[in-house]
Amino acid sequence: MQVLIVKLSSMGDLVQALPALTDAQRAIPGIQFDWAVDEAFAEIPTWHPTVRNTIKTAHRRWRKNLFNFFFGGELTRFTRELRQVEYDIVIDAQSNLKSSLVTWLTRGLKCGPDRSSVREFGAQFAYNQTYAIAKNQLAIDRWRQLFSQVLGYELPDTKPDFLLTGDGAKYAEWPSPSVELPSRPYLVFVHNASWDNKCWINEHWRQLIELAGSEGFDVLLPWGAEWERQQAELLAEGFDHATVLPRLPLTDIASVLSHSSGAICVDTGLAHIAAALEVPMVTLYGPTDAALIGAYGKHSVHLSAQGFECTPCYKRSCTYQHYKGPEAQCLKSFTAQQVWSEWQRVKEKL
Repeated sequence: MQVLIVKLSSMGDLVQALPALTDAQRAIPGIQFDWAVDEAFAEIPTWHPTVRNTIKTAHRRWRKNLFNFFFGGELTRFTRELRQVEYDIVIDAQSNLKSSLVTWLTRGLKCGPDRSSVREFGAQFAYNQTYAIAKNQLAIDRWRQLFSQVLGYELPDTKPDFLLTGDGAKYAEWPSPSVELPSRPYLVFVHNASWDNKCWINEHWRQLIELAGSEGFDVLLPWGAEWERQQAELLAEGFDHATVLPRLPLTDIASVLSHSSGAICVDTGLAHIAAALEVPMVTLYGPTDAALIGAYGKHSVHLSAQGFECTPCYKRSCTYQHYKGPEAQCLKSFTAQQVWSEWQRVKEKL
C-alpha cells in the first residue's frame, strides 16, 4: 500500500503525527508513506522508517516571490512531483486550506477530517472521504484516530510510539552531530518560540543557567532565526558553562538532544522533538493548552501556569489586567528554582 501524507508544517505538528505512522506500520506490514512537507521541516518525516520519500513545498519562500512561483517553473515542478505517483490513499493530516489545496492536486483517494473536524472550514471539500475526529483531545490522538479510520485498522490502545528510539527505529543510535559536545553532562535550554507570548523572560533563563552550572551541567542554547541567536548570546553572557550553538540542521539538533542529560523548553517545536526522543524534560505552558498540544514523551512533564483566569488565551501578546506587552505574565510567574526543582524530580524518576 502506498500512502501520501499531506502535513506541511509546523515542526511540532509533524512530530505529533509520527505515532500514527508507527500504528499503521504495525497494522499493515509493508505499508510505505510519502510525505508532502514544507522544505524547512523536511528532515522530520525522514526520521521515521516507513517514510520513503518527501515532496517539498516552500510556502514561505513562494509567498515572497509569487511571480517566480507561477512563472519560474516552481509550481510546475512541484505539481509534477506531487502527481508522479497515483497513491492508494492520500491523507490530509493538517486539514487547513493550504494543505487541502495540495491534497486536491494529488492523484489518489483523498481522505481527511469532516466539516466539524477540519482545522479550517472549507478544507473538507478537497476530500473524497471524510471522518469525524474529535478536536478536544491531544493532537497525537487525533492523528492516530484519523489514520486508523482511513486505513481500516483497529485503533491501538498502546501509548504513542514515535519510533525515534528503541527497536525498529531508523537510528538505533543517533549519529554524532557536526559540533563538538561538552565533555561533561549538558542540558539543552530551548528559549525561543514563534510567539513572543510563549517565551520565558531572560532574567529567569539566566537564573536557570546559573542553577544548572552550580549542579555540574553545561548548557547548550540552540537557535533558528537571527533574533534568537542574539537572545541566546545575551543569555549565555558571563557564563563559562553556557554555549550558543551554531545554526544546525534539525537532524543535528535532534542528535544534540539525544545525547543530552535533559532539556527545559518553552512551547515550541524543539520541545516536541526532545519529548519524542525520551529526553528528561520540562516544558512551560502559559497562553497555550498542554492538554491539546503538549509535548508528549516518556519523560516529559508539563508546567502549566496556575492562578490566571485568562489561560490558555492563545493570544500572541499579553493583556493580563493592566499589562499590555510581549511578556506573558502567566509564564513570568514560574521561578527558575521552581522549574529546576521540577526537572530534578523528572531526572530522579529515571
